[in-house]
Amino acid sequence: MKIALINENSQAAKNPVIEKALRKVAEPMGHEVFNYGMYSADDNEQLTYVQNGILAAVLLNSKAADYVITGCGTGEGAMLALNSFPGVICGHVEDALDAYTFAQINDGNAISLPFAKGFGWGGDLNLEYIFEKLWCEESGGGYPKERAVPEKANKKILDEVKEKTYQDMAVILRNLNESHHDLVKGALSTAGFRKYFFDNCQCDRIREAVNEILNG
Repeated sequence: MKIALINENSQAAKNPVIEKALRKVAEPMGHEVFNYGMYSADDNEQLTYVQNGILAAVLLNSKAADYVITGCGTGEGAMLALNSFPGVICGHVEDALDAYTFAQINDGNAISLPFAKGFGWGGDLNLEYIFEKLWCEESGGGYPKERAVPEKANKKILDEVKEKTYQDMAVILRNLNESHHDLVKGALSTAGFRKYFFDNCQCDRIREAVNEILNG
């Protein structure tokens, strides 16, 4: 599984701490970690949590990433931004229990973490425990196990609803670019995105839309 880490500007200074915890847990499980930044608070390329939503949606819909780890001060804004797009089911996760139940019940592909609220002494350990419980079992198994059948049915219904209520991601990118060019181009112009996206992208339509925006 390809896991993308994305940080917005208010919590960018914590990127090395988050990456270290993520790699410590994910890589022994056989997963690949791609750090898309921001890498520090002083990065020339600044990302807002809204731009994190754009990035996450591009990565997940193009299959350049299978899972996204992101967040903001409280985790709420980033969660809302990611869930604004098709192909993304993002949970707000504060602890290991949240991580486990979100993975087993909701079977999502992204989490948003609070990197300021409650992130004090032992914050790095809490991240490790979250990542461990997020991927300790195959996602979507249900919890409690006797609820597995209706939970899987509800997840299938949610996926079908999102297919009907959201546009194609390539169309969304072009439409957003017309009204918010600086926002979209800024999200797609970071060094981390250019470094990893094109090698991992598996959707030609999204690749074409991204190239149009970057070269426009």
